[in-house]
Amino acid sequence: MKKKEVKKNWYKIDATNLIVGRLASEITKILRGKKKTSFTPNMDDGDFVIVTNARKIKFTGKKFVNKIYYKHTGFPGGIKETTPNKILQKDPSRIIKLAVKRMLPRGPLGRKQLGNLKVYNDDKHPHETQKAIDFDFKSINKKNYLN
Repeated sequence: MKKKEVKKNWYKIDATNLIVGRLASEITKILRGKKKTSFTPNMDDGDFVIVTNARKIKFTGKKFVNKIYYKHTGFPGGIKETTPNKILQKDPSRIIKLAVKRMLPRGPLGRKQLGNLKVYNDDKHPHETQKAIDFDFKSINKKNYLN
């Protein structure tokens, strides 16, 4: 399959009451193109994904308070840590982007596929003209969301 032959669709997912890990796993499959019959691991034949209502995502158990995200500045003693609670207050879309980024392959292809993910904190998004297909994530499995 050639690059020109790839047809990319747009999917829209409403993240209200969805569990972060399960959502990120499904988004990764769509971004990589694993749900297509023409899947090729060394080519970007995945689709675009729009995630709305990122501020309404959920964690199971006590992960919302106890989970710790680490990053390093590159300088000696430069390890920084934060919790999902703090990230959600500052930029809710970052939690979903981080979860998906860590599930995608490292390298140029993974970075390009991550660029096909658009995450918004509210219902509004500037991609109305793409006529995105609503992805009904809740009907796949009842464990995918919390009430």
